[in-house]
This record gives sequence, C-alpha cells and structure tokens, in this order.
Amino acid sequence: MQIRHLKAFTFPVPFKRVFRHASASRSQAENVIVAAHAADGKIGYGEGCPRLYVTGETVPDCAAFVSQYADSFCADVRSVNDLRAWADAHRSVIDNNPAAFCAMEIAALDLLGKEDSCNIEQLLGVATGPPDVAYSAVLGDMPLPLYRWQLRDYRARGFTDFKVKLSGSPRRDRAKLAPFASRGSGPETVRLDANNLWETPMAAIKHLDALEDVAFAIEEPLQAGDIEGCAQIARDCRIKIIADESVWLADQLEALAEPSRWIANVRVSKMGGIVRSLDVVAAAASAGIDVIVGCQVGETSLLTRAALPVIASAPGAIVAAEGAFGTHLLASDLTDRTIMFGHGGVLRGRDVPDRSGGGLGLRLDPAAVLVPLEVT
Repeated sequence: MQIRHLKAFTFPVPFKRVFRHASASRSQAENVIVAAHAADGKIGYGEGCPRLYVTGETVPDCAAFVSQYADSFCADVRSVNDLRAWADAHRSVIDNNPAAFCAMEIAALDLLGKEDSCNIEQLLGVATGPPDVAYSAVLGDMPLPLYRWQLRDYRARGFTDFKVKLSGSPRRDRAKLAPFASRGSGPETVRLDANNLWETPMAAIKHLDALEDVAFAIEEPLQAGDIEGCAQIARDCRIKIIADESVWLADQLEALAEPSRWIANVRVSKMGGIVRSLDVVAAAASAGIDVIVGCQVGETSLLTRAALPVIASAPGAIVAAEGAFGTHLLASDLTDRTIMFGHGGVLRGRDVPDRSGGGLGLRLDPAAVLVPLEVT
C-alpha cells in the first residue's frame, strides 16, 4: 500500500448538553480528523482529540504536526510493521503530539485494513472481531437537580458502573454521592474523578474523608505526575488511584509501586494511537496493574471503534470502559452509523459495523461538515 497524501480536518459538532469537570467546560467536540488517501482511491480516516490540559496540544498544533510529518509518513508507512518502525523512530515528537499522531495512525490502519480486506482486530492480531463492552455512566460536575435527573436516567437505562466528577466542594460532593450510599452495598460500582483538583495529599485526604465511603477508586486527585503523593492517598484512604494524565507511556508504569493500588487509564488519543495503547495495556497486565480504557469527551465513532481492539487485547486486566456516547452526547456523528452503548451501557460486538471493505468498517456521513485545517 502506498499512502499518496494526508489531509487534516476538524469536526466541531455541538454537544446536546454542556459537559463540565474541574479542568474544563465543553459544549462542542474538539478534534482533528485525518484522511489518508491511497493511489487507488481508497481513503482511511482517523481521529485525535487534543486537550491542552491533558497533552498540551491544540487543534492548530495537530494541524501543524500533520503538515510537518505527512511526507515522511506517506513515504515510509506501507504496513503495520512500517507504522511501528516510524513511530519508534519519531517517539520523542509523538510523545509531545500524541493526539495528532493518533489521527494519522488510525487513518493509516483504516486504510491498511481496507487494502487487505480485514478488520482492525485482524490487522493487529488482537482478535477475530470486536467484543461486547459494558461502558460506565459518567456524571459531570453539573447543578445538583440536573445531576440527580441524569443519575436517575442512567439507572433507568440499566447502568451499574458510574464515574462521578468531583467539584472540590465537600458539601456538594457529599450530595452527589449520597444517592449511592443510600443503596448500601448494591450491584453498583462507583469511582471518582478529581481532574487534578488538589495541590497536596493532605488536602485530598481531608476531602475524601468527608465524603460518603462508596467509591473504590479516584482518578488524578493531585497534579499530574505526583506519584508519591497519590500513593499516600491510596494508603491513607484505602482507595485505588487511577493514573490518567500521569501515565501515557508503557515505561511510566514502572514508577507505580504496589501495583494493586493503581489503575491505568488508557485513552487511545492520549496515548498516541492504538498500537501504543496496546503496548501500555500489555505492560500493565504483565505488572499486575488494572486498566480502564477511557475516552476524551466528544469522541466520534472513529475513536470509539479504535478503542475496541484495545479493550479486547487483555480482558483480564480491563476493569471498566468509558466512551461510546455517540449521539447520546453529540448533535450528530461523523460516520453514517453511530457506535454507541445501548441498555445497561452495553455495546454488542454484533452491532459494530463490519463491512467487507475492512479497516474500521465505517464510512463518513455525507451530511457531516468537515472543516479543513490550514497551517498558518
């Protein structure tokens, strides 16, 4: 396969509702979409979601990265092995531009799958097809009446796994967790997301001690990279720590002493694509560290589909999955078929498009409006 050229776009689709947490408030998708064109007319599509507070990237940054490295990428990448070799040779720049490279990588893999008439799992040697996945309900930091309404709606839809975004206000966060405490030790599982709220372990510990004791884990309570401080929180509060912004490379897992206290949040865009995500999951499973396969708010079905081989790669290590919101959140999707969860948060593998063309099995919606990204 020869990639003739790459084109970069964005798809700034509005959300049906504003999504808030401690680090950001978002009302529309923020992404880069890459189209990889082959000489025979086939096109592969990929997506990355830059976040300034996660990877330090913006959409213009991603456009500049694609423009800078497109010629080298197109000249050198003709197979999965070539893709790995290119990524290894450019590791340092990918580490600083993971969402941009993620879009390029997924586009190339989609195109390779179409050229070889095999789906993404077969192409990567992961599994024969996408798995059934039960996704978590995510409750943002919203006004309490709206929060309670959304929680009731999630429960009516059959969800039993919840992620609750904290506000930093003890009174407000106690009120958010009270509905879970009132159910006792039912079938529901709850984890918290602090989005780097606190500067010190003692501030986080004080806040957690004031809350209802219903959560089994908390995500990024301190500033990114404060591994020692998070370990102190884990010990004092008897709670697992979910490392998100603090871990995006396989070798960073070595710093997570006492593996049973940690969970790695693997988000395909944050990690820099599917292949790098697979490497992190494999390293975590080997080290005895559990994994959540997460997402960026506002992902289209391209990234939802891209996460499925990662979820399938190490089922024993995956404790939860986030994403697959599709048009539950987006006003419209980029693709002509939306991959999103159904009742109970479950996405059935049989419902994932598996067209004979291979790759991701998705086509763009003709009505979707892509905005070209120009480098200035």
